[in-house]
Amino acid sequence: MSTATAVVTTRTGARKTRDRPKLPWGNPFVYFLALVVIALLLAPVAYIVLGGFRSNSQITTDPAGFPGPWLVENYLSVLQGGVFWRQVLNSAIAALTTTAGAVILGLMASYVLARYRFRGRGVLYALFAAGLMFPITVAITPLYIVVRNLGLMNSLPGVILPQIAFALPTTIIILVPFLRAIPDEIEEAAFIDGASRIGFFWRMVIPLSMPGVITTGILAFIGSWNSYLLPLFILNNEATFTLPLGVQAFSSQYSVDTARVLAFTSLSMIPALVFFSLFERRIVGGLTGAVKG
Repeated sequence: MSTATAVVTTRTGARKTRDRPKLPWGNPFVYFLALVVIALLLAPVAYIVLGGFRSNSQITTDPAGFPGPWLVENYLSVLQGGVFWRQVLNSAIAALTTTAGAVILGLMASYVLARYRFRGRGVLYALFAAGLMFPITVAITPLYIVVRNLGLMNSLPGVILPQIAFALPTTIIILVPFLRAIPDEIEEAAFIDGASRIGFFWRMVIPLSMPGVITTGILAFIGSWNSYLLPLFILNNEATFTLPLGVQAFSSQYSVDTARVLAFTSLSMIPALVFFSLFERRIVGGLTGAVKG
C-alpha cells in the first residue's frame, strides 16, 4: 500500500508541476529599457569609484578610461586622515539622535491620534500630514533665525532638533495605521489584567507596532545622514561638519586633486549604501503594513 501511495503521490505532484502555468517573460523591450535605466543610474557611481583608483594625469588624458595601473594611494590618504572619520562620527551622532527623537516623539503622538477620541483629532492629524508638503527649503530662512536666536549655531543640536521636527510627519503618517490596527479587545484584556495605559503602551503597543517603528527609524536615519541644506546653513565650523557637507568642503579645498576628491566622494557613499541595502526589506515591509492597516 505504501508503494502504491508513493507512486500516486509522485504522479500527482508531476501532474501539478506540468499543469502549473508558466510566468510570462513579458516584452523584451521592457527589459532592455530597464537595463538602460539601471546602466544610467550606475554609470556615475562606477565612474566615481573607479576614478579614485586613478591618478590625475590618467583622468586628464583619458577621462572615461579604466585605471591603469590601479592606485590605492587616494583611498589610503583619505582613510588615514582624521577629517573623514570626524565627519562620519558627526553624521552618525546626528542621524542616531534624530532617529531616536523622531521615533519616540512620533510613536507617542501616533498613539494618542490612533487610540484616543477627542475634539480636533482629525485637524491635528491633517496638520501633521500637511507637514509632508512643507519642504525644508521653504523654511530654511526662518529656521536659521530661530536656531541663531537659540544659540545653537555651529553645533549638532542646531541640526538635530529641526531634523526631528521635519521627520515627525512621515513618522506619524506611517505609525498611525499600525496603532489603529491593534484590536480593542487586546486593550480591554490588558486593562482587565491590571495594566495601566502607560503599561499597555510599553508592553503591547510598541511590540505590535515594531515593523512600523523600524521603518520610520530607517527613513529618519537615511534622511538625516543625507541632509545637506540644513547643515550648510547651520554649520560653519569644519569640526562640526557632517559627511555630505564635508564632501563639498573637501572638493573645494582639493579642487585640483580630482582623483583624491573622487576617492573621498566614493567612500562617503559607502555607509548610506550599506545601511540602505541591509534594511531595504524592512522599509518595504513596514510601508506595506501601514497600507494594510
